[in-house]
Amino acid sequence: MALVPATTLKACPLFKGFTDTGIQIFAGVAVTRAFPKGTVLFAEGKTGESLLIVGEGTVRLSGKSAGGEDVSLGEVGSGEPLGELALVQKGERLCTATAVTDVSALEIRAADFQKLLATKPQACVKLLMGIVAHFGQKARDNRDMLRTLIGKAPAA
Repeated sequence: MALVPATTLKACPLFKGFTDTGIQIFAGVAVTRAFPKGTVLFAEGKTGESLLIVGEGTVRLSGKSAGGEDVSLGEVGSGEPLGELALVQKGERLCTATAVTDVSALEIRAADFQKLLATKPQACVKLLMGIVAHFGQKARDNRDMLRTLIGKAPAA
């Protein structure tokens, strides 16, 4: 599975509207990663240090329930970003991502993104806006599930 970084980035909604030059800026820092079937790409509760963009394959997202059981949160495939919040702020992964099939992905490390911020601020701000828009859309798409969770939240 040989990924072409620019093609993979163009397929990702975070890079919607980017020029070829903008795509090349991020293709220059992206690292191709291979995850055999069954491999954990990242684990819930661990520190997120990079954005992954699935080039080929399928990834299962899961989380632990209050009772400690594994709960499926869905699957993502080609062109989908994973862990994008790691570029916004350092924090824990919100779920576990596991390769359902052999997966090839591009990785943009937060450290490389921070270096780019100094030299290519416009491209980085554009990507951050793409992350915010994508995350907002995911929240809207999952509104009913979020309402269910809010209804069960303990009173502060």
